[in-house]
Amino acid sequence: MPGHDSSYWMESAPPGTPRPPLTRDLDADVVVVGAGIAGLCTARGLALAGCRVVVLEAGRIAAGVTGHTTGKLTALHGLCYDRLRREHGAEAAARYAGAQRDALDEVVRICAELGADAWIEHRPAYTYALDRRTAGRVRAEAAAAAAAGLRASAVTETGLPYPVAAAVRVDDQLQFHPRRFLLALAEDLAARGVRIHEDTRVTEVREGPDPGVTTEGGATVRAHDVVLATNFPLRCPPALLLRLSVRRELVVAAVVEERHAPYGMYLTPEGGTRSVRTAPADGGRRLLIVAGESFEPGAGGVRHRFGRLEAWASSRLPGFAEATDVRRWAAQDVHTADGLPCVGPTGSGAGGVHVATGFGGWGLSNGVAAGRLLTARLTDAPLPGWAGLVDPRRHLPLREYPGVARHQAGVARHYAAGFGPRRRRCTHMGCELGFNQAENTWECPCHGSRFAADGTVLQGPATRPLED
Repeated sequence: MPGHDSSYWMESAPPGTPRPPLTRDLDADVVVVGAGIAGLCTARGLALAGCRVVVLEAGRIAAGVTGHTTGKLTALHGLCYDRLRREHGAEAAARYAGAQRDALDEVVRICAELGADAWIEHRPAYTYALDRRTAGRVRAEAAAAAAAGLRASAVTETGLPYPVAAAVRVDDQLQFHPRRFLLALAEDLAARGVRIHEDTRVTEVREGPDPGVTTEGGATVRAHDVVLATNFPLRCPPALLLRLSVRRELVVAAVVEERHAPYGMYLTPEGGTRSVRTAPADGGRRLLIVAGESFEPGAGGVRHRFGRLEAWASSRLPGFAEATDVRRWAAQDVHTADGLPCVGPTGSGAGGVHVATGFGGWGLSNGVAAGRLLTARLTDAPLPGWAGLVDPRRHLPLREYPGVARHQAGVARHYAAGFGPRRRRCTHMGCELGFNQAENTWECPCHGSRFAADGTVLQGPATRPLED
């Protein structure tokens, strides 16, 4: 099926004001590395609190993970609340849900305040099961989500063109245009005196007596605190590194007639995950966006995975098979061993390095929530109730150690293989790279670094290009 490989969000947004690369040394209270949703929301919170802030982005604003999401802004995160209630207690689940609700309200408020046309649409969100054997898990999730304070209910009618065994429905969730939202944030930040520099890759992060960062071009930013909002942190202590893993997910999208467009936002964890939503398109039609096929970077077979996802969409969703132009892109997410984000300091004491990572595919609401939490930490304001739940320094429960051990065994194999004859090695930690023929990129299965075919760094944590 003909099409093109680019994120709809990047092409359907205005170009935005160019932000020049950093060419001279600066001083700041906080330097934020990464201009995705977590980075810019953190920068805005700090600027409103009176901090001097510098934002550094290796590429373009929202061109990384945020610009390749499906644009779902929802508090319903798959089947997370039943697990949270069982493993951390009802209060923890309620605090997590509260952070997500506040994030949605924050986006609506910011868009109204800035007059931002971010294509916000209020829609119900569903997590559903097709298999009756897993319907009980879905019903348990509905009960847990409702107990946590969400407007959740167990249903069997979803508006999808095929029957489901059970579903959780949460009303009044949002779908929006992530790049349009972030471009509006960037304009507001610049008006408040925040310096934003695109095409500025950070290569060194420093703590201690000379805190700050150094960029690829040699310029430095000296700052009391550094926020790493780069998906996978550029600098990561061993205890945190061990609990992080990376997955890629594919997205296909095609324009369909309005009558074929499902009204809500949908997710099933079955069959390698399938996510569905729609967005406005020309001529009063809708862009039908389907995501899934989660896999380890560098695993190969990506063309086959795209084909499988398109076949699913064509067989399940009316209008998709008749589309003459299919868009294809991919997103990358960092997951944690215990399923909770890592937002906060990586060390002890005042000042230092702070991270926002491990959102596990739910980085839009969690990115906004992370901005609020990091702003509170860095301005000595009262911390929200969920701060301890997502603290990067938290102890890992014993039940998660077998999974961590299995993942690290895989990392060790990739690391050892990277030293074999004629192997391509990642410049981050030396793991063996795999080649993604569909996207024409080299990818690291250990920590998610990605490189163009010529060796140029596309995505960190690697900061150096591949060696010949």
